Amino acid sequence: MPGLPKTFIAVGMLLAVAAHAACATTAPSDPCSLLPAATVGTTLGSTMSPPHSSVAPRPYANTVMGTDCVYKGGGQELLFRIYFDPSSSDATGLFARLKMFYSPATPVAGVGDEAYMDRRNALHARKGNVRFFLQLNDSPAAQKPITALANIVAGQL
Repeated sequence: MPGLPKTFIAVGMLLAVAAHAACATTAPSDPCSLLPAATVGTTLGSTMSPPHSSVAPRPYANTVMGTDCVYKGGGQELLFRIYFDPSSSDATGLFARLKMFYSPATPVAGVGDEAYMDRRNALHARKGNVRFFLQLNDSPAAQKPITALANIVAGQL
């Protein structure tokens, strides 16, 4: 069968691509480093303090804990919360389950694999196995800067 070796090569290449796609993004030692204070300050137009980091609660039992990064400056406070789930399917399922608590949800195009703005103008996003949340204030004017910050985070995942 002359075509057999080519078939093995093609199958091998497909498996390699699938294995690479299934790789989960692992959490950096400091998840807040994905969003430096200088970047936050430039985007918000004021000097921001380095983030105060703490453990973010699990959304449900038997799910991962995340990291809260709180930036303060110029009379503003930004919350950046991030979770690194074991797999993309885990993150996708949790993202969908949590979305019902934040409705009405307005889709935000171009941020990660999926994203939406909740009724309080906070942005929720997922890229691969990573879910994250950005909240500045309840003002609709916050949507533009937090969308810009979300794109910066998603671009590093």
